[in-house]
Amino acid sequence: MDWGAAGLSLKLAFWTCVLLGPISIVAARWLATTGSRYKPIIEALVLLPLVLPPTVLGYYLLVGLAPGTVVGTLAQAFVGGPVLFTFIGILLASLIVNLPFAIQPMQRAFEAIPQHVREAAWTSGLSRWDTFRRIELPLAWPGMVSALALVTAHTLGEFGVLLMVGGNIPGETRTLSISIYDSVQAFRNADAAVMAVVLLAVSFVALLVMHLNSKRV
Repeated sequence: MDWGAAGLSLKLAFWTCVLLGPISIVAARWLATTGSRYKPIIEALVLLPLVLPPTVLGYYLLVGLAPGTVVGTLAQAFVGGPVLFTFIGILLASLIVNLPFAIQPMQRAFEAIPQHVREAAWTSGLSRWDTFRRIELPLAWPGMVSALALVTAHTLGEFGVLLMVGGNIPGETRTLSISIYDSVQAFRNADAAVMAVVLLAVSFVALLVMHLNSKRV
C-alpha cells in the first residue's frame, strides 16, 4: 500500500470538495431555476468532461496552462509559481473534471423543490437570500451529499487527466490511481490489488450514498 499516494489523493479530494462545493451550489441553483436561452449551452459545457477522453482534456489543460500562454501566465502569477506538474496543477484539473459530478446532483435537488414553495416564502416576508438559506438549502441537502460523495470517489480514481497535467512525482502528484499503474508496471500485483480494492470500496460507498439520497430528493 502506497500510503504517500493515498494521503495525497485524500488531500486532493478534500480540497476539490471544499473549492468546488460553493461554486457548484450557486451554478446548480441557477441552472435549476433559470429560464435563460443559454441554459442548454451551459449545461453542455458542464457535462463536457464526462464525454471527453481524459487524454483530450488533459492535453488542452497541458497546453492552456503552459508557461507563455495567457491562462498559464495568469495562473502562475496567481499561485506565485509553476502550475504544471505540481499539486496546484492537478487540483485545477480535478476541479474541471469534477464539475458534472458536483453540479448535476445538486441541480436535480434544486429542481425537485416546487416553485410555489419559494413563492410562499417570498409572500411570507422572506428575502430571496433568506429563502435560499433557510428553505432551499435544507431541502436540497441530499443532492449536496450525493455530489460530495461522487466528487470524492471520482477524484480518488481519476488517472488520465492527472497524469498528463501533473506527471508522476512522488509526494507531489502521484495519486493512488497512478500508484496502481506503477505497481502493475513493476509487477507488484499484490500492492496493486490492495489499492484497487480500496478504490473499489470507496466507489461502491459513493454510489450507495447517491442512491439512498436520490430517494430523499
